[in-house]
Amino acid sequence: MKQTISSPGIPISPSLNSMEDTISKPGGNLDIKKRLLRISCLSVAAAAAVSLIARLLVWLINVITNLSFYGAVSTAFHSPSDNHLGLWVIIIPAIGGVIVGLMALYGSAAIRGHGIPEAMEQILTNQSRIKPSITFLKPISSAIAIGTGGPFGAEGPIIATGGALGSTLGQLFKITANERKVLLAAGATAGMAAIFGTPIAGIFLAIELLLFEFSPKAILPVALACITGAAGHHLLFDAGPVFPMPDLAAPTNTALAIYSFIGLITGFLSLGLTKIVYLVEDTFDKLPIHWMWWPAIGGLAVGIIGYFAPHTLGVGYDNIINVLSGTLTLLIVTRLCLFKFLSWAIALGSGTSGGTLAPLLTIGGAAGAIMGTVILSVFPNSGLNLPVAALIGMSAMFAGASRAYLTSITFALEATEQSHALLPLLGACTASYLVSFFLMENTIMTEKIARRGVFTPDSFEADLLGKLTVGQIIMHEVLVLSIDNTVKDVRDWLKINNDKAHEFVILNKEDKFIGTVHRSDIFIRGLDPETGLADILKEGHVYAKNTDTLRKAVELMARQEVEVLPVVSAEGKVIGILSYRDVLSVYKDQLEENEHVHAHISLKRQRLKMLVKGRKLINLNQS
Repeated sequence: MKQTISSPGIPISPSLNSMEDTISKPGGNLDIKKRLLRISCLSVAAAAAVSLIARLLVWLINVITNLSFYGAVSTAFHSPSDNHLGLWVIIIPAIGGVIVGLMALYGSAAIRGHGIPEAMEQILTNQSRIKPSITFLKPISSAIAIGTGGPFGAEGPIIATGGALGSTLGQLFKITANERKVLLAAGATAGMAAIFGTPIAGIFLAIELLLFEFSPKAILPVALACITGAAGHHLLFDAGPVFPMPDLAAPTNTALAIYSFIGLITGFLSLGLTKIVYLVEDTFDKLPIHWMWWPAIGGLAVGIIGYFAPHTLGVGYDNIINVLSGTLTLLIVTRLCLFKFLSWAIALGSGTSGGTLAPLLTIGGAAGAIMGTVILSVFPNSGLNLPVAALIGMSAMFAGASRAYLTSITFALEATEQSHALLPLLGACTASYLVSFFLMENTIMTEKIARRGVFTPDSFEADLLGKLTVGQIIMHEVLVLSIDNTVKDVRDWLKINNDKAHEFVILNKEDKFIGTVHRSDIFIRGLDPETGLADILKEGHVYAKNTDTLRKAVELMARQEVEVLPVVSAEGKVIGILSYRDVLSVYKDQLEENEHVHAHISLKRQRLKMLVKGRKLINLNQS
């Protein structure tokens, strides 16, 4: 046999493509940054457009409301609760439901529902592609539904519209599916920021319900879009807090405990609320008539309830402000809570075009105010503040129903600009989230798509592949073969040494890596023992550095369609080999570590367990 090199490490040709060359080279980083800048610019453009659409949507809702309930043409806000139509008010929401049903039938059925679940489904199953027609069908259908008395807020439709606009931009330009997802999330959350002036809550909404990741390439475009949306809110709407309330004092410890208890009870209420909403939807599914007529039936119920409880009609942002003021009587708040919930659950279950956020805030705020009033009547010296009780009820209801924990807290803080509410919000939302997590499998946002078999991520942990380097897990005992070796040479060596290696590194006459051979290829039945390795090797001209992350190595293996990679040191010498089995073993070890229950105190930092210990290079011809 011809002799191969026997140094501690095998030199590798500098002309080969390493991970650094293919993924992390300076030019590659520059390309990534250029793409990020491009997506950020598109996100800002989408956010500016969504801000204008938000203003137009609110105007359109006001116009339809004034026409429907007052017979006047005006863009000024007038609550439909002040109408003098008498029994005729019952018909108006039903008419709106007929129009929405026709739009869904002949336009797009995607306008049905409250928007966020539909956006989540497109992200998870359709590479973030939403029909461009949704960009104008959704706001128009929602304006008709809300303007004719539908108990929804403007934020749901504008979130759906912004997502559709971002997705449409992503389909017009040559970008990746992940970049299109970022644009969709940027447009959607910019819509929320434009309506409420809450950019931080918008960013958290993207992370918790749309992006399912936290990385610079995702957060930066979304953050810029939310900032733009918030600027649009201050330019096109009022500059102050969207839900003003009396200034709050720092709570006492006793009050904090009570607020947390209210949050706990609200968590159970959010659980029941979610189940009832989908029970109503299931009931509509069983109706022996076409779904086009369901919004009309739901509208008829909205009209009947609106006749007896006029404040349940329309957007109802004024209801939220009144509840947060703490000046409403217990009877009025109770009526608002019960009838708003009933009207909203029926309307949403009917499949009309609407949203969930404003109704959840109204119902939760009213529930918090009710509990606060009862507690104050029993414990007048508890230090409880009624507006704070309403605020935490509002936020805890959203946290429990959607499990958008950080979004719920930051939204309440930004929408009211009350910093002293932070601790009560933390306690209440945490308690509500706990109840939701332990007792509810899906949320109001995910139940619908879960029934269609779509899994929604619920945790955002750091990827194990991004935390470990190749050098930490590679197999360091590598069998180095020469291109001049034969199958018989390898078989004889393996038999004598009882070696269990699966992959072998092949070098040419210049001691350069040229490929690999799998153990199964050596022992193919009927293969001539004198066959040279050159005839059975799998060529390869890529390698990984021991300082590369496993993520980079796996990406390279996937791109090159190889099962193994030689690993080189900083000096350019082959020091090991990485196979897909090694990566699977890392995941297996991680699973076993997470499932293993133990208790110990360690005064020394634990060393990472190597899959194979030692750094021995085995040279066939030197053994």
